[in-house]
Amino acid sequence: MQIADLGKIRLHYRDEGDPQGLPVIFSNSLGTDLRLWDGVVSHMPDGLRIIRYDTRGHGLTSAPDGAYFMGDLVQDAAQLLDQLGVKNCVFAGLSIGGMIAQGLAAERPDLVRALVLSNTAAKIGTPQMWQERMDSIRTGGIAALEESILTRWFSESFRRERAVELSGWRNMLCRTPLPGYLGCCAAISETDLYDSTARLRLPTLAIAGAEDGSTPPDLVRETADLVPGSKFRLIRGAGHLPCVEAPAEYAAILAEFLKEIGHV
Repeated sequence: MQIADLGKIRLHYRDEGDPQGLPVIFSNSLGTDLRLWDGVVSHMPDGLRIIRYDTRGHGLTSAPDGAYFMGDLVQDAAQLLDQLGVKNCVFAGLSIGGMIAQGLAAERPDLVRALVLSNTAAKIGTPQMWQERMDSIRTGGIAALEESILTRWFSESFRRERAVELSGWRNMLCRTPLPGYLGCCAAISETDLYDSTARLRLPTLAIAGAEDGSTPPDLVRETADLVPGSKFRLIRGAGHLPCVEAPAEYAAILAEFLKEIGHV
């Protein structure tokens, strides 16, 4: 088990692959942990250094009480990469992980040479929407919203045909520490990255799921269009977590991007 002491929190991560390889970082979504990327990592090209971590409040990373800010989550990622001696990585983030990616690229361009923005946006939802979600969870726990969340996460066919696997994702969601889930909801609620993302000038790939109920393809494309020269890829038949529903296709899209920018 690999744990980084960042001072205010202790962050769980995995550093895999070739330690001398070019680095690719994976950042998970709200309500998941670094296992989100298991299927993709197993299909990635050899020779890469692959680092993934549990976002603050998720998995085995500390889950302090109180609202989190996007700056906290960006700083967590920056401190981890600094401790690991990583520069010029490709940073891939899904949903809140994609917001962290955008913030990190804006604040620490020395750390990030390219972005993969998966099922994310510069701004997701409204403060009122997030407040209503947080109020419901404080009253009934994450289980109060699990069905609606899983419906947004996964396509109808996944929910119907892969019920055993779905049960594992349900458990992961519902076992997310309550302070961590609420803290990250608060961070998303207050985040608007339109201006800073529009100033980015680095290779960017955006990936969307055609059946995503959280960050629909048009919203993902709108964010990609903020970065000149960005690429957009749609994975059909997948919801908010295409890296779970179609890991081989997802990894192939990512590997193609890495090859295009000379990162393999």
